[in-house]
Order: sequence, then C-alpha cells, then structure tokens
Amino acid sequence: MIKTLHGKAHGKTIELEEDLGLSEGQDVEVQVKLPQETGKWGDGILRSAGGWADHPELDTIMEDIYQARKLERRAQMEDV
Repeated sequence: MIKTLHGKAHGKTIELEEDLGLSEGQDVEVQVKLPQETGKWGDGILRSAGGWADHPELDTIMEDIYQARKLERRAQMEDV
C-alpha cells in the first residue's frame, strides 16, 4: 500500500495531518519528499536577506570581491 500524507517535521518526529489507519505498533517504511515550493519568483532571496547582517567582516569581504572583479575586467579588456 502506498499512501501520500502531509505533515510537519519536528526533529526526529513527523506529525501527520491525518491518521494513517494502521494498527498500533505496525512496522512501516517511510520515504520523505519535500513538497515543491509554490512561491513567486524572488521569494527565496527575500527569505535569505539579512543573513550576513551581523558579520562585521562582510564589508571587507565585499570590497575584496569588488576589487577582484575590477582587476578581472581590466585584464579581459587588455586581452581584446
């Protein structure tokens, strides 16, 4: 028997939205599949925004990346 149910994960426990209809203590085999996100484009970046807000070294890291990209562009322009 294959039955699709929905639920919420809480650590090592999955709380199902409905009863399985099985006997207490019956052995089962579980496959977990995450439902596909149905949000609109850009929701992911909005959820992650601010993740680096409390990292004092972020400004230095971003400046290093900016400078490295400038050097790469200059080198590419010289090769043309």
